[in-house]
Amino acid sequence: MAKSYVKFEVAKEVSDKALEAVRLAKQTGTIRKGINEVTKSVERGLALLVVMAEDIEPEEIAMHLPILCDQKKITYVYVPTKTDLGKAVGMNITCSSVAIEKAGDAESSIKEVVSKITGKSVPSKEQPKEQHHKETKSEHKPKTEKKEESKGE
Repeated sequence: MAKSYVKFEVAKEVSDKALEAVRLAKQTGTIRKGINEVTKSVERGLALLVVMAEDIEPEEIAMHLPILCDQKKITYVYVPTKTDLGKAVGMNITCSSVAIEKAGDAESSIKEVVSKITGKSVPSKEQPKEQHHKETKSEHKPKTEKKEESKGE
């Protein structure tokens, strides 16, 4: 029985690659675990990839994540169980969702998962930040320039 927050089916090889990316990012990068932490990571635009379990109960706690990821243009993928995701994170308990913020050695795995899910190549994480600055008021740019100048002095 499909959950309402599960928007598409994921091939086993893609979900296995996503779990591998979580394992590698846990060891060499930065991840956030749990619905609340993942939500914050997505809202702040820090997540490179969001991995969600398909068996979250109650499903209402995860219903906002796919919508939020779509709004922020962050790729998300599903894995079959919370148990698998918990093991990938290195926990002895289940884990409903994970956000990979810094890839570390998982960069190639993340790119592979994202390309299979979206059908597109993965842009670097710096591009959306630059676009964000262009979309916001120009008052943010002088602050950035001042910081860069003070770092150089």
